[in-house]
Amino acid sequence: MNIDKDSVVRFHYTLKDDRGEVLDSADKSSPMTYLHGHGGLMAGLENALAGKSSGDQVEVRLSAAEAFGEREDNAEQRVPLKHLGGARKWKPGMTATVHTEQGQRQVTVLKVGHTMATVDTNHPLAGKALNFSVEIVEVRPASAEELNHGHAHGPGGHQH
Repeated sequence: MNIDKDSVVRFHYTLKDDRGEVLDSADKSSPMTYLHGHGGLMAGLENALAGKSSGDQVEVRLSAAEAFGEREDNAEQRVPLKHLGGARKWKPGMTATVHTEQGQRQVTVLKVGHTMATVDTNHPLAGKALNFSVEIVEVRPASAEELNHGHAHGPGGHQH
């Protein structure tokens, strides 16, 4: 079966920057799972996987603009500490998750006070080209429930 709209896809990946530094991965013990054609991946990566099938290996380079965008200057914001997710004690340089009107967003902590933190609202990977090495493990049709929910279920996908 080839990957097309409404396919559930499981894959392993290694993500590197242009210097070859590994930024993230999903290894053989914990593959990533997504519902193709429903915005669960970056558009450039999803487009590169379209038409592929189980066992295929794909190399994809996304420019910064295609990935998390270019870095924006002066993208600092003060946020109450209680709105930062991911740790109990914050230090400059740590990555936090904040809930915004556009959904969850990763930010980088710049300064920490008693009740407020100053964060850089650029995604930590903004301004970087991303290089994905992907091995497709499984492709299957989505269930009616997955289509109704708009995401894949099971290991590597969304758990209810």
